[in-house]
Amino acid sequence: MLPINDILFPTDFSDRALGAFHVASALARDYQARLTLLHVRDLPVTAFAEFGAVPPPEMPSRTEVMDKLHQLDPHDESIHMEYLLVDGIAADEIVKAAADHHCDLIVMGTHGRTGLSRLVMGSVAEEVVRKAPCPVLTLKSPIPALEPVEAEPALA
Repeated sequence: MLPINDILFPTDFSDRALGAFHVASALARDYQARLTLLHVRDLPVTAFAEFGAVPPPEMPSRTEVMDKLHQLDPHDESIHMEYLLVDGIAADEIVKAAADHHCDLIVMGTHGRTGLSRLVMGSVAEEVVRKAPCPVLTLKSPIPALEPVEAEPALA
């Protein structure tokens, strides 16, 4: 069995990431693993147009982003959680965090882009899968909440 002691959950706060968060939380609970939540703020890029530099869009403050990270609630007090906020290129920072924190698994949502949109925009999840130092579980769509089911007794 694969030992899972540390799980990294990178998030962009999208609906797909929220679905992956529920899976990451369930795995952390079941394996009694630490769950590290990570958000990577993109580096601001100054664009240049015909009439000079165009200022980059305003980035949310570190405090705002940390508050948003802390709002992710696994609804289970037994899960040990850590929060990370870094600035940089998402895929690179996710891979670096997984290595630095000796993570056993990365659980992340993916937008599931294919074809031209993936080639133009790139795929953070694809790059993480290729470069990660540990297994990566990618979830394309939100997982529906399942009601607990009692196991039936085994037949004698």
